[in-house]
Amino acid sequence: MNELTVYHFMPDKLNLYSDIGNIIALRQRAKLRNIDLKVRNINETEGVTLDQCDIFFIGGGSDREQALATKELSKIKDKLKEAIEAGMPGLTICGGYQFLGSKYITPDGTELEGLNVLDFYTESQKDRLTGDIVIESDTFGTIVGFENHGGRTYHSFGTLGNVTYGYGNNDDDAKEGIHYKNLLGTYLHGPILPKNHEITDYLLEKACERKGILFEPRNVDNTEEEAAKQVIINRSTHK
Repeated sequence: MNELTVYHFMPDKLNLYSDIGNIIALRQRAKLRNIDLKVRNINETEGVTLDQCDIFFIGGGSDREQALATKELSKIKDKLKEAIEAGMPGLTICGGYQFLGSKYITPDGTELEGLNVLDFYTESQKDRLTGDIVIESDTFGTIVGFENHGGRTYHSFGTLGNVTYGYGNNDDDAKEGIHYKNLLGTYLHGPILPKNHEITDYLLEKACERKGILFEPRNVDNTEEEAAKQVIINRSTHK
């Protein structure tokens, strides 16, 4: 059986709205293609390299937990940037997405330094952008999820797609997330992957490509995943 390894950063701090479900979805979709997905939980980064990492995942957390996680991740920010530039697939959620940028501005105007992996920023406001969200993506088709964030993120990189219901990155441009090389960042909790098997398979396929593993185009039954997606689509169209 082929193997892939996921580095799950700060699971002890970053598991807001059950983001751990993304790891479960990755493991299950990998199993369907005869791939053994190993998960390495990284709570401390001293001496950590990404040599054995095939996919990385950073969940969301409260501002306090996110600040602690960002301080820890700053020790390997150069390695993380190099990996992203080299095409390593990764999924980052909410705060994990925000702090890949250069700065995070709090509602009182305080600037918190980000990892500066990519050149973008987030400005937080007291009123939150909350609720179901539906996105149309050229890469993934229809994406659904749940968002709950005070941050407004602004960047000029590619995105996951156009928001048809909900808010996304901010309440101005109707775009959601970031898609840079094989890095995906998003505000979608819920978690995102169980409802969007296309994104799960994308991460696995890109990891397989980099490792020289055949990602088998099997006929996988997506009935349950599509049903979960349709619930949110129906809910949004009937409001």
